[in-house]
Amino acid sequence: MQTHNLNQIPTIHKLDIRDTPEGTVRYYWLDLVSDGFGNPVRIPIMIARGCQDGPTLGLTAAVHGNELNGIPVIQRLFAEIDPKELSGTIVGIPVVNVPSYMRKKRRFTDGVDLNHIMPGKHDGTVSQTYAYRFIDRIAKQFDYLLDLHTASQGRINSFYVRADMNDEKVRRLALLQNADIIVHNPPSDGTLRGAIGALGIPAITIEVGNPNTFQRRLIRSGIEGIHNVLCHLKMIEDNIVPADQDTIICKNSYWLYTDVGGLLSVQVNLLDLPEKGQVLAEIRDIFGKKIKTYIAPEKGIVVGKSTSPVSQTGGRILHLGIINS
Repeated sequence: MQTHNLNQIPTIHKLDIRDTPEGTVRYYWLDLVSDGFGNPVRIPIMIARGCQDGPTLGLTAAVHGNELNGIPVIQRLFAEIDPKELSGTIVGIPVVNVPSYMRKKRRFTDGVDLNHIMPGKHDGTVSQTYAYRFIDRIAKQFDYLLDLHTASQGRINSFYVRADMNDEKVRRLALLQNADIIVHNPPSDGTLRGAIGALGIPAITIEVGNPNTFQRRLIRSGIEGIHNVLCHLKMIEDNIVPADQDTIICKNSYWLYTDVGGLLSVQVNLLDLPEKGQVLAEIRDIFGKKIKTYIAPEKGIVVGKSTSPVSQTGGRILHLGIINS
């Protein structure tokens, strides 16, 4: 079995793709910020640089520290790629949010959602500075970005994509994922996808299942989507894998929330197609008495849903996608 000596992996302070020889795969630690002892917080970087010219494709995972499925997607892609047959460069960041990954937490150490404050500030708070330096020192070099996420704690997701479907380059990246669902979502929300898109770099968010776990089927689906993008960008010579079934495209989506607390039971499953007026969920009190029923406000598809029974007022019920008519 091939192993890596982590102490022999070089440390850098800013990504320069030209430092990786053509036709090779290299690994780096990038010093981004310092912790409370003054020790460096280092981001792992994987680079496959081809022998022929081509675009730079960025792959990012674990922007939220407990969203793990994207990590083996990137690892397996690098295990399989032959850089001598590659045109262009693949940059894999298996863990973006290192402090939260180490704590097995979603949010950054200052309690902020790192994916709501992009592109950060050069002289901002702890999380803002981290976000700014990540984009400035790494992500600005991408020509395309596939940002891998999962559901957050207490929820589950279908395999779906968020993308600005009015942008033709972005639309193509989204369709190549062979996802269950694509949600049209212009990125003006402080996300990494939005910050990269504002730089003119086509980017999509890929939701690969559930948090704090590895799901083999969805990991395979994530690899297949990246393979298709590499084919489309002519970075590898291979055939695009067609979808087994049509992807459902939603013109928008939104979460439904509780207005009372209690024990929540969601009565529909992922990818179900509830009709307007259909019962979606019930809330019962601690004695088992039903106190509220929630119904579908319109016809849609279940993109994601809550799995945690204990729900406070304002808790999430499910993510409803509204299908293009």
